This record gives sequence, C-alpha cells and structure tokens, in this order.
Amino acid sequence: MEYRKLGKTNEKVSILGLGTMRLPTLDNSNSKIDKEKASELLSYGIDNGINLIDTGYSFHSKEVHGGPGTSEPFVGEFLENGYRDKVYLQTKCPSWLIHSREDLDNILDEQLKRLKTDHIDNYLLHSVNNENWENYKNANVTEFLDDALNDGRVKHVGFSTHGTFETLLILTTDYDKWEIGLTQMNYLDETYQTGIEGLDFLSMMDIGTEIMEPLRGGRLVENIPENIMKLWDSAEEKRTPVEWAFQYLWDMENVDCVLSGMNSLEHLKTNIEIASRSKPNMISENDKKLIRDVASLYKTQKGNDCNSCGYCLPCPNGVNIPHCFREYNIGKILNNPKASAMQYFTYFEDSALAHNCTHCGDCNTLCPQGINIAKEMKKVERFFGDSFHHF
Repeated sequence: MEYRKLGKTNEKVSILGLGTMRLPTLDNSNSKIDKEKASELLSYGIDNGINLIDTGYSFHSKEVHGGPGTSEPFVGEFLENGYRDKVYLQTKCPSWLIHSREDLDNILDEQLKRLKTDHIDNYLLHSVNNENWENYKNANVTEFLDDALNDGRVKHVGFSTHGTFETLLILTTDYDKWEIGLTQMNYLDETYQTGIEGLDFLSMMDIGTEIMEPLRGGRLVENIPENIMKLWDSAEEKRTPVEWAFQYLWDMENVDCVLSGMNSLEHLKTNIEIASRSKPNMISENDKKLIRDVASLYKTQKGNDCNSCGYCLPCPNGVNIPHCFREYNIGKILNNPKASAMQYFTYFEDSALAHNCTHCGDCNTLCPQGINIAKEMKKVERFFGDSFHHF
C-alpha cells in the first residue's frame, strides 16, 4: 500500500484510513458494537497496511452528534492488544458540547481514558463551522490546543469541516498551527462545501489532507442506475464503481489519506486490494473525462437547477436555501433521501432548514436560474419529511 506524508506532520500515513463510525453492531442498535466482528475488521486492516484509525467522541452513540458513543472505548480496548504502536490514532473533539476552556480539557482527558492511551496522535475539532468556531474562540481553543501539544496529550492538531471555503480562510487566519484538515470530497462534490478549491488551499498551506465521504455514504456504489453503469462499462480500463471512486481521489497529489467507514470484512478486503494496486497517475485523460461525464449524468437527475450562487441570501427567515437545495438534489440524484438526510439535518441548525420557509416568494426574483424557490422549498420539506428527523 502507498504511504503519503500527511502535510507538516511529516508522518507517513496509508492512503486508505479506517473510520470507525459504521462498525458492525448487534440488535440493530447503533451503540452496541459487535466486538468480535469489529475486532476482526481492525485486525485485518492493520495487518494489511492500514496505519490510520479514525474515531470520534460521539461515534456509535444513541444519537448522531450526541453524547459519548461506544466507538472510542472499543478502539481503546482493541488497540491495547499489541496494536497501539502500529497506528496513528485519530479522534475528534465534540464541537457541539464545548462552552468553556474547562469543557475542552475535561473532554480531552475523558477521551484519553476512554481510548486507554497517554496521547492521541491526531486530535481534530469535529465538524467545525463558522458559528461553532466562534464558540471555540470564546472558550480559548487556541490556547488549549497549544497546551495540549506542549504537554504531550496530543501530537498533531487539526479539524474536520463540512463548511465552505470561507470556513477554511477563517480557521487558518485565526490559528497558524493546524496540521490536518478533514473535508468531504468525491466526484460529485468537487464544488460542494470546501471542494477541490479547499484541497488546493490546504495543500498550499502544507496542512495534511484527509477525505471523508469518498463514496457518499456508499450511495455511489449501491443501486447504480443502468445508464450510469453503461458509461462506466464504456471505459478502456475496466474498473468497478468503488474503484473509480477511490482512484479518482488517490490520483490527486493533494490527497494524503482517504477515510472509509467499512462495516464488513468483505468491503474492507475489497478496498485494501484496490488501495494496494493504486499508483499515481493511473487515471488517464480519457478516464477523467469519463468521470466528469458520469457526474454530469448523475446531475441530470437532480430536482432543480440551483448552483449555490447565494444570490437568494440572506433569507429573512434564516433558511439556508443553497444548503437545502444541495442536499435535496443529491438525494434526488442518488434516488435515496437517506443519502443526504444526515447532512441535511445534522450540519446546519434546525432554523436553517426548509420547514422554516414561509413561502413569501421574495427570493424568487433574485435567482439567476429562475427557480421558483418558494415552490421548491415545499418539495424539499416533503422529500426529507419527518421520517429522517432523528438525525
């Protein structure tokens, strides 16, 4: 397997990292990890070249973005069995629970105990956005990060974000010791959230780049529409949809590690086999065009023509119109609202979602694409509905 330098950390990490947010569970319960199967996964992954294990404070909790989950304790217990020194252990500070400097110290100390270790290799602030970054600053987060680095509780610091490119600019302006940035990227999301522009920026700053959602929660490799498969099958170099998705990312010089939450040994073996065959510049110019064609074909199945220009903002009722339309369109493209529901409900405040639209129509005249925004907001609300609100 190829190993790449993780930015200014100078650590060499496997191009495939193992995420522990979707470990196998028992009794259809998100919090009851099947320790036998999960241990088999981690053992196989590490024994076959993966050296970055990613977890989080709330992974496998009873609620997404809730309190302490069971992933950290499981990972800590597993690594005690001779694996701790073989991996870079990465976890995240729960941004939604931070209100003071005391919270920061208490939670980190709790995580060290849960993970059964005296230090965390990579400590990331979880899901940072413009709003919670202000909360972090009020809690003296930069002082906390400096102290945690100096006293050895953590070796490297970073952040994960589903924010915009503006978020990256704010973070790097306010703190100059970031070493790792975890952002979302796949061939459908080149201009979404921080996008390719963000990857280029992080690389320019020598901040290590890690990728989440390479398969869009598995939706880029499940129930592939027939017209999409015909395109893939037309390639000179035959690849499976999962291989296309991973190789698209690994072909980028500014991608250091791709995290995947694999919940079965079969998926893990497949992904490791693909990673082991991966080499730089495997994607030809014809391949790149094919990937663009596939992405374009997927996008013809979207719900509306919103291009996230933002001319409709600010909404007088606080609705984040581009966010609502983006996740609605992704859900339509993949023919599965659940594919977008977690991001729709989780990464923005409830006040920013479609059900707050009063359908006043003031924004309709502002849309360069001529979208009847008020009418489309009703579709968004119906599309996601109450059945997914548990996210």
